[in-house]
Amino acid sequence: MKTFTTKKMTQIVGALGAALIAACASTNALAQANWPDRPIKLIVAYPPGGPVDVSGRVFAKFLGEQLNQSVIVENRAGASGMIGADATAKAAPDGYTLNYVASPSLTISPIVQRSKLFDPRKDFTLISPIVKYANILLAGSQTNVTTVKELVDYARQNPEKVSFGSAGFGGSNHLSAELLKQSTNTQMLHVPYKGNAPAMVDVIGGKVTFMFDIVGTGKAFVESGKARALAVTSKERNPSVPNVPTMIEAGIADYEVLGWFAVIGPKGMPADVVAKLTKAVVAAKSSTGFKDAAQASGYTVDLGNAKDLESQIDREYKMWEGVITKGKIYPD
Repeated sequence: MKTFTTKKMTQIVGALGAALIAACASTNALAQANWPDRPIKLIVAYPPGGPVDVSGRVFAKFLGEQLNQSVIVENRAGASGMIGADATAKAAPDGYTLNYVASPSLTISPIVQRSKLFDPRKDFTLISPIVKYANILLAGSQTNVTTVKELVDYARQNPEKVSFGSAGFGGSNHLSAELLKQSTNTQMLHVPYKGNAPAMVDVIGGKVTFMFDIVGTGKAFVESGKARALAVTSKERNPSVPNVPTMIEAGIADYEVLGWFAVIGPKGMPADVVAKLTKAVVAAKSSTGFKDAAQASGYTVDLGNAKDLESQIDREYKMWEGVITKGKIYPD
């Protein structure tokens, strides 16, 4: 029986290890070259039928066409988008788990929840922004308030009579109103609801004074005469409601709030997979079909890139951190 010295055994083990590493690297390289060779999971961190889910499913169809592969939406709702975001952060970074993420999941919810589940600025691979949207400030048609100035003046004169509804504690329309409240140094009572629809019912019925809603859904109440539009939250006027001034035009300096959806993945995705995915995502969101679908829902396609998305997240995280800290907006 042949025997080996310790030195020889070390050499043999080293050679086998190097061969194994080389084989694994070759396999990984082949897998990346063939990506995607199976369906891709697109996490939506909100319930089926909501605005993020609907937009995500439309985008999944167009992305699948570009990749010649199925893109399957998986709803992972809960904790204001954080359950789905956390699942994405902890997924294998192979390009087969992505997230159609809404801005609050990365720029609001982690701050409100004081969460340590993930770092929204470090734990993801940012692929591309997809769409953006503005909010619209709506007051009930039965109120005497017709402008933002009148709303602010009334709040100053009647500090216990002005209230605003929202889709829930810590949501983007809650914080849009909180930003208005802080910017004008006024007292306004927050009334949280389980969704936009019941909040809007009480705005129309006069139980609360005003609320912010997405332009795409809010404009229907304006057109029907059930609510009055006071301003939009973007820097420029919205083409869907061109006669409605911006918050800045209405006298609230530096007020800009935009919501957005984007595609992200786990940190550490291979560069060549990211490049292929980015190319497909850009083609999908730039297609006429997707642009038309987005516009019909009140969204504007965002043609920015991953760097733009990174800057947006950083800016909004800092802005909302200041609003949340100043307003002590934390769950009980």
